[in-house]
Amino acid sequence: MKKACAILALCLAAAMTYTHRTAARDTQKDGPEAEFQMARVKYRTFGGGGSHGYYQPWWAIDYPLAEEHFFPALRRTTNIQVADEERHLELSDDRIFEYPFLFLQQPGQGNWRPTPDEAKRLREYCLRGGFLLVDDLHGEWGWAIFERAIKQVFPDRPIMEIPETDPVMHVFYDIDEKTAIPGERHLRMGRDGRIFARLEGEPHFRGIYNDHNQLMVAINFNSDMGDSWEHADDPIYPVPMTALGYKFGTNYIIYAMTH
Repeated sequence: MKKACAILALCLAAAMTYTHRTAARDTQKDGPEAEFQMARVKYRTFGGGGSHGYYQPWWAIDYPLAEEHFFPALRRTTNIQVADEERHLELSDDRIFEYPFLFLQQPGQGNWRPTPDEAKRLREYCLRGGFLLVDDLHGEWGWAIFERAIKQVFPDRPIMEIPETDPVMHVFYDIDEKTAIPGERHLRMGRDGRIFARLEGEPHFRGIYNDHNQLMVAINFNSDMGDSWEHADDPIYPVPMTALGYKFGTNYIIYAMTH
């Protein structure tokens, strides 16, 4: 009997922990709550992943730890008023036009397939001044999925390499080297105890521009900025990569708010 009670207590404790880890915050309120409030693109997908006890769909793969770590850093290094909570919005939601910055994660692994109406609305959003950041996209297989989807949005605009002279690379921090930011899953430990990264391909920072040569869509290919935020306090994750991820994130956001 005592053994059964102990097992029950352990199961209840585990259930409480699981409930705590998967409890969703209120991300659906109306209107931005601060000068900057990030909005994640919520799309139809199957499966997911996560860390630290969280399990999320692919579009929210680094949520909520990425935001919990990065937002305080953004406040600390800039004068931007940053909301504590982000928004999770489908492209069919009219509220996307209230947020200048959309964050789209894992479109390859998540098999992002916008409907014709969603593609039309995302195109309108970007042409009206909105900014889309695509992150955690890896490998040629993942790129093919994303390219097919984004071509529904912009069939007439090329995807280009972002030059090092582009204002997005210098709007706040000067980012002169396009170094790949590894995901936690890319890290390995050598026999000498040193941590190294085994990536899924050469890093590229690509984009789609409007008629005024302003960036509307930025794409981190074979790079995982979100993981650098999410694992900022993990001893195994390289501190320089988190610092670089913070710099990229800050530049993207300030660019989105000023161009």
